[in-house]
Amino acid sequence: MATATKHPHVQESNNGSVRVEIFDQGYNLRGTDPNYILKLAEYVDAKMRAVSEQTHTVDTARLAVLAALNIADEYHLLKRRLEGGTSDSSRRARQLLNALDEVLASK
Repeated sequence: MATATKHPHVQESNNGSVRVEIFDQGYNLRGTDPNYILKLAEYVDAKMRAVSEQTHTVDTARLAVLAALNIADEYHLLKRRLEGGTSDSSRRARQLLNALDEVLASK
């Protein structure tokens, strides 16, 4: 069973790129925060490996698309929660605000 592992990165000083590995493929990426880039690459690598284990697919393009769909699903679920979706704390906070508004309006 393959597991996600942390891959070493090498920051090249001449062009500011960071070398990462995603699903055993090397990439040189640029950004202002090498550690953040590494974390993103590790996350994508873990997603691709999880999809690979679940589907037994070896086609990396197909794995990349399936991993991207999983990540997009996570993103949209979190976005919905942040926008006042169905979280219990959001619902409770709205109830408390409405109750407070009623009390303040009655004075």
